[in-house]
Amino acid sequence: MIPAAPKLGAKAWILIDAATGSVITSHNSDMRLPPASLTKMMTALVITREIKAGRMKENDTVTVSENAWRTGGSRMFLDPGSSVSIHDLLKGVIIVSGNDASVALAEHAAGSESVFVGMMNATATTLGMGNTHFMNATGLPEPAHYSSARDMATLAAAIIGEGTGSYMLYAKKHFTWNGIRQANRNLLLWRNSSFDGLKTGHTEAAGYCMVASSHRAGRRLISVILGASSTHKRTAETEKLMGYGFRFYDTKTYVEGGEILTESALWKGKQRSIALGLLDDLTLTLPKNTNRKVETRFEIDGPLEAPIAAGTIVGRLELYDDGRKLGSRPLIALEYEEAGTWWTRWWDTMHLFFFRIIRNWFADTEIA
Repeated sequence: MIPAAPKLGAKAWILIDAATGSVITSHNSDMRLPPASLTKMMTALVITREIKAGRMKENDTVTVSENAWRTGGSRMFLDPGSSVSIHDLLKGVIIVSGNDASVALAEHAAGSESVFVGMMNATATTLGMGNTHFMNATGLPEPAHYSSARDMATLAAAIIGEGTGSYMLYAKKHFTWNGIRQANRNLLLWRNSSFDGLKTGHTEAAGYCMVASSHRAGRRLISVILGASSTHKRTAETEKLMGYGFRFYDTKTYVEGGEILTESALWKGKQRSIALGLLDDLTLTLPKNTNRKVETRFEIDGPLEAPIAAGTIVGRLELYDDGRKLGSRPLIALEYEEAGTWWTRWWDTMHLFFFRIIRNWFADTEIA
C-alpha cells in the first residue's frame, strides 16, 4: 500500500503525468482562482503557435507602444518606441515575467491586447480548459480573469507536448535587457536539475502560484500550486508533490499501438480472419506495485463483416488487475480487408441470418 498524498498549504493543487494526463493527486483542482502571471504561459503559447503557423517569425521586430511601456507590475524594462525581436520578447515574458513584453507581443500579434485575449480564450476552449477565462495577456487582477489548477496543468502539458524551441526558455535562470539582469523566479531551477519549467505568479488576490515540470528517469510530471502563502511555500509544496509522484507512482506502456493483439473471424471477406490491435500505445500511470498481474480482455462488436477499413473501431481492449479495471482503449482493424466473392458473401449472409436467430432465441430464453 502506498501512503496518502501530502496535504499542502495552498488553496488548490494538482499533480499529473505529462505522458498520460493521469491525475496522481489533487485538491480543489477545478476551483476558479486568479492565476496571476501563470497567464503568460497562454500568451507565450499563442505566440509560438502563430510562429509555427508562419504568420510571424522569431526574428520579426516589434515596435514597443507607449501603452505596453506603461503596463505596471513586473517588467522587462522595454523602452517606448524601441524595436525588439519577438524572440527577445518571448524571453522577457517567460524568463522574467515582463508585463510590458506581454502587451507588446499581444498588440503586435492581434493589433490590440483585447483582440489577442480573444485568441487566448479561443485556445483555452480548444484545449478543454473549461474553468478558464482571460481578460488580459499579463495576469494583472481582473474580476473575470480566472483559471484552475487542472486547466493550468492542461496548458502546461500542451506547451510541453508541442515541443517548440521556446520551451527551453522556461529553464533559463537569468535574462538581461537594457543592462538590467533579472533572475527567473522559479527557485526550483537552482535546487534540482530535473526541473526545467514552467512559471510562477503572484498578486495579492492570487497568492503565490507555480506551475512546475520535472523530468526524471524518462518520466515527466507536471504540478500546479495555486494560492500559497509565500515564495518559499509554493516552492516547498511543489517539491513535496513531485517527490510523492516520482516515489510512489510509475508510468508504463502495457500495450503498443500497431501490434497484432488478436484475430477475429471475418464474415463475407476474402480472408476469413482479421488482425486487431490499438491505434496508439496504452500507457498508464499507476501506483507502484511489483506484484501487479495485468490481465488483457477483448470485447469485439461482432460478428465482423467485410469490407472493413483499417482503423475501424471494432471493439475494446480492457486491462484488469485482480478484477479491477486499469484502463481501456478502442480496438481497431489493423488493415483493410476487402469483400469476398459473391458466393462467399451469399453463404455467409445465410449463416449470419441463422446465427442471429439462434442468438436471439437464447437471449429471450435467458430473460424468461
